Amino acid sequence: IVRGAWVMDRLLGNPPPPPPKNIPAADPDIRGATTLKEQLSRHASDATCAACHAGFDPIGFALENFDIYGKWRDRYRTLDQGEEVKGIDRAGHDFHYFRGLTVDSTATLQNGTKLNGVPDLKRHLSQQARQLAKSLATQLVIYATGTPIRFSEREDIEAILDRCATNGYLTQDIFHAV
Repeated sequence: IVRGAWVMDRLLGNPPPPPPKNIPAADPDIRGATTLKEQLSRHASDATCAACHAGFDPIGFALENFDIYGKWRDRYRTLDQGEEVKGIDRAGHDFHYFRGLTVDSTATLQNGTKLNGVPDLKRHLSQQARQLAKSLATQLVIYATGTPIRFSEREDIEAILDRCATNGYLTQDIFHAV
């Protein structure tokens, strides 16, 4: 959820709405779910949750091969089931865990586009070059000025994008234009 929402907000400039105040985060019944994807699917099966989750969960699923530290993984770690792994880390501390289920980074976007992990997500995002460029330009202006973009400044952002379009929205061009 967090990863998908972050991509929508920071890369695409289209943040998902906050959850309704009357919907508790752990309210949906997820008992019996064995994987993260199953847990989220059960949560999103609630009609009030499903509409929003359909927009950002698939993006997060495509990034599922990254653990909480950003390290690539092919299988989840567990504390009690799977292939046992023991060793000593770089700092000399013992570690012990189990390699559990295989990570499933497949997803289907609302428009029916199927994603199979990071490569497909990159292709999908690269097809939205202007939206990515707009988000970058907006974030740079916010950083440079310390204030959000006002309605009257949207034309300036569009003019920057128009100038940068001929070279394919190169990051260098966007930086210079801003």
